[in-house]
Amino acid sequence: MRDVVVDVPNVLAASVDGARELRVEVADGASVGDVLDVLAERFPRFGRKVRNELGEVRRYANVFVGQDNIRDLEGQATVVPAGERIMIVQSVAGG
Repeated sequence: MRDVVVDVPNVLAASVDGARELRVEVADGASVGDVLDVLAERFPRFGRKVRNELGEVRRYANVFVGQDNIRDLEGQATVVPAGERIMIVQSVAGG
């Protein structure tokens, strides 16, 4: 088991009790999806904001492992290497 650090954007902080950084304990070799599952269980509102009812990352949410968008890798199946952080960035539109 090891900890993965997840950086939470300000716009989602209210859904995780105001935290901007979360530590999630997962098994070695855990994927992004595994980390998101743990967070969704702990913070259901956060889970609904990041993933849709099918469990897919919402279009306006971008999830990075290190500097790489998981959409350019293996999606939620992307393994989180030891020492890497997950960063969630939500697109905000206005006009």
